[in-house]
Amino acid sequence: MAQDTPAAGAERHRHDTREAIMFGGVYGSVLACSMVAALSQYGQASQARRRYDALWLLVTALASALAHGYAHYIAERSPHRRWDAVRVLAEEWPLVTAVLPTVAILAGAGLGWWPPNGVEYPAFTLNIALLFTLGLVTARWAHRPWRTALLIGLVDALLGVGVVVANALIK
Repeated sequence: MAQDTPAAGAERHRHDTREAIMFGGVYGSVLACSMVAALSQYGQASQARRRYDALWLLVTALASALAHGYAHYIAERSPHRRWDAVRVLAEEWPLVTAVLPTVAILAGAGLGWWPPNGVEYPAFTLNIALLFTLGLVTARWAHRPWRTALLIGLVDALLGVGVVVANALIK
């Protein structure tokens, strides 16, 4: 009965927002790492290539967010209101937001702000740091002790490290 009150609904929505930030942030950061790994060809970078990489990362993030939002929308077996589809798609903003720093790194190299060669290393480092931070912050939001929060952050960061290691082994 308490769940039907407006306060309970607001609390549930805030919890959902935190989950969306964690899920979207982790998914987006791993996606960014993976895309940089897949698109980077060591020793063959140019400004045009980095602009292309930035654009493809953004397109992939948008497509992933649309696919994920759409899957949530059709998976709900309850009747839908007119704007539910838009709401569900808009809730995927953390995934797209999580790739924007990497898009900026790639686009910056594409615009000549820094050399296009080797830009994948700062991109990997940034995404691993984002993964660690997301794990740490989310664990602290859940009132976990600092030691546990640090461990969760490290485990999240290992997702990015795994992509980097896989990239090194594959190439």
